[in-house]
Amino acid sequence: MRLVSRHRIWQVVADAGLVALAWYLAFQVRFDQGVPPRYDEFLELDVFAVVVGVMVAVFIAFGLYEHWWRYVSIRDMWRAILAVTVASVVAVVVLYLWRPVDGWRAPRGVIAIDWLFVLALVTGARLLARTLIERPGRGSLVARGKEALIVGAGDAGQLVIREMQKSPRLGYTPIGLVDDDPRKKNMRLHGIRVLGTTDGLPGLLGSNRPDEVIIAIPSGAGEVRQKVVNACRDAGVPVKTLPGVHELITGDLNLSRQLREVQVEDVLGREAVELDVPSIASYITGSTVLVTGAGGSIGSELCRQVAALGAGQIVLVDHSENALVDIEGELQRERSYTSTVPALADVKDPAKIRRLFERHHPSVVFHAAAYKHVPLMEANPLESVRNNVLGTKVLAEVAAEHGAKRFVLVSTDKAVRPKNVLGQTKAICEWIVEAAAARDGNGTSFISVRFGNVLGSSGSVIPLFRRQIARGGPVTVTHPEMERYFMTIPEAVQLIVQAGSMGESGDVFVLDMGEPVKIVDLAHNMIRLSGKEPERDIAVEFIGIRAGEKIREDLWGEAEESVTTSHPKILRAAGPLVDPTWLDDELAELERLVEAADTVDVVARLGELVRSPHRVATTAETV
Repeated sequence: MRLVSRHRIWQVVADAGLVALAWYLAFQVRFDQGVPPRYDEFLELDVFAVVVGVMVAVFIAFGLYEHWWRYVSIRDMWRAILAVTVASVVAVVVLYLWRPVDGWRAPRGVIAIDWLFVLALVTGARLLARTLIERPGRGSLVARGKEALIVGAGDAGQLVIREMQKSPRLGYTPIGLVDDDPRKKNMRLHGIRVLGTTDGLPGLLGSNRPDEVIIAIPSGAGEVRQKVVNACRDAGVPVKTLPGVHELITGDLNLSRQLREVQVEDVLGREAVELDVPSIASYITGSTVLVTGAGGSIGSELCRQVAALGAGQIVLVDHSENALVDIEGELQRERSYTSTVPALADVKDPAKIRRLFERHHPSVVFHAAAYKHVPLMEANPLESVRNNVLGTKVLAEVAAEHGAKRFVLVSTDKAVRPKNVLGQTKAICEWIVEAAAARDGNGTSFISVRFGNVLGSSGSVIPLFRRQIARGGPVTVTHPEMERYFMTIPEAVQLIVQAGSMGESGDVFVLDMGEPVKIVDLAHNMIRLSGKEPERDIAVEFIGIRAGEKIREDLWGEAEESVTTSHPKILRAAGPLVDPTWLDDELAELERLVEAADTVDVVARLGELVRSPHRVATTAETV
């Protein structure tokens, strides 16, 4: 039998009184001329105790005390009807078994009338409580659909409640809120009360189990969502979330479209990025923006956010036909942004890139096109150099020739003390951008933005783990100590766009990635979010470090210092400057080796370049 919370004892007491009253009234109504003496025994105290005890016990078994009366739903009404029916039958049977002698049988009319009275009083009391307490002037007396407890009594929480109340088709009824701020307890938002704090959520779920918990804190840190998810998992209550504030920025709340299951990105994400919108808008709004790798994970999000900031035109550059079609279609159909120019082009093609600049004259360039998969680049170093290094060289030169105002390179933490081909090529890309900024008469502001892994990007561990979990495991992790810095794609892109408005040409900005996350912990978290337990339901296997991988990545080079900027999550890497003349010579030699398809020499040359002491410019060369 289910236990009754101490907060529900008064409900049990109330129902006990109503059951006793119904039993008494049933006899009075059935015998309007007075109850015959032969039935006096049925009105004795011990019979009342049996009837009340049996019926209340059945009510408890049917879960009639798991919800506050003021949140009664249609489902609760049907449950009450069934409980009263079963309780009436059981009570009659118990009375008969208690005194199985001739004449000890309640009149059939009394039993029927008692059933009607109990049903009317029990359900009526709940409807009356809801009418008087929670729904003044709101029309319907009965809750519709799923009962939802909402986490977050801020603006998003209010929007959720209002959307639920005005849209019955959603199938939700808000029954209460919780919030981190204890001062909000007992406040009401659109008639719905704040029941307590998130710290008290486990107790609330135990005493007032909802059908679903909805997290409505778009700007909240991941650890807050994790705490809510843990409490809901322990209580066996489903939990959903609104997307982060970055996903809500482009339009009004649409619960039917935006409410979704909690993902690992939600619980690993940190507090929402605070953007300096005026400074961003000053260089994005109304401008022609060219995005390379526009169909990729970072590139497509750049397009979304640039469109939301009011870019005059976006030139979408990608060599993947499908990716280009997808992002253009999304911008036009889902985001009503039609000023797009899809360009099926390769950044390694100087003639094609020049034609794009001559035709559209972009003033802002976000260079996100790059090969990025470590093992694949180890196996294909020539293409890695051709695409990453030589493609960046072509784009930077053409952007400078055509007077682009800003050029922002999307870099990676693998460029720091690089151990693999990918990291070495991205380190050289940073040097190319730095050298382009140092050239005389250059009106383009060249900037690099360096950050770690992004959650959910194509080819990352998140999609891989999801597929492995979906097929029942095992989930494969390379090493138990393997860890990486993680950031959500929208958060990373917001900071990339913000960094584009900051600093001076030649700056390398490093995003604050927070604390590194162990990959095995990430795997465990994803398994739990899927409703299963690691090792018990889904195994985790260690398969060994892949070629070119490091146990830990770094965000800062040995000779670099971190310098604070005007944005708390964007730091500047201050270190020795590259010698542009030396770099030009080395790039020419590297290009020659690539064209000659000399794989061994290309790999050797990459290693020599990133370790070369001759790359540092002298004071005279940097003036």
